[in-house]
Amino acid sequence: MRLVMAKQHGAWAMLLLPFFMGVFLGQPTIIHIPLFIAWLFLYLATYPLLMCLKKRKVPFYLKWFSIYFSPAFIILIYLIIVDYKLLYFGLAMVPFFMINGYFSKNKQERALLNDIAAIISFCIGGLASYYMGTGQLDTVAFLLFLVNFLYFLGSTFYVKTMIREKKNVKYKYVSWGYHIGLVAILVIIGYWQFAISFLPSVLRAILFYGKKITIKTIGIYEIGNAIFFFIVMFIVLSN
Repeated sequence: MRLVMAKQHGAWAMLLLPFFMGVFLGQPTIIHIPLFIAWLFLYLATYPLLMCLKKRKVPFYLKWFSIYFSPAFIILIYLIIVDYKLLYFGLAMVPFFMINGYFSKNKQERALLNDIAAIISFCIGGLASYYMGTGQLDTVAFLLFLVNFLYFLGSTFYVKTMIREKKNVKYKYVSWGYHIGLVAILVIIGYWQFAISFLPSVLRAILFYGKKITIKTIGIYEIGNAIFFFIVMFIVLSN
């Protein structure tokens, strides 16, 4: 039986990076194991649910939504009993999932606002993993949210210039301006350590533009870029 899941491979980085940054920048505990399992199954459940909203093979996708959501729901009940405040993170994600649902229903999944809503949801997941380890949301937690949001927003611009918007010159300048501007601003305001984590993003946004690179190769480079970002931000935020 083939698993039913979205083919957006970049979403896996969004699923994993903020979550595990939250784990390791906070305090890793045994509770993160069921939390991650629930987080994973919730992510898997979103794709068939969005397909149902598009009225595509509703019985088929509804079955897969139930398969994925059931274990997530059971584990989340346990986690909420452990700490009821975890529910607040789920509630914070609801408006952004509703935005995703709207764009999916109207077959506009590639809209920038849809991508931004998804990024915010994944970053909230990072806040949740940090909170479950530390029991609080402090300055590190909100910096964690912000840097992940900025990183994945840049990745969104870059990927669009390489695939669906590769002939759109306006997107090229948006991507280049965003990446260069972000690093410049971070240096100017005294956060040069943060700027280091974004340097590979700047280079690949400019040097790879217009090159004939396969989607698979783009994905491989993004994995390396994400690992570099993770390592630098972990060093910076843990000090």
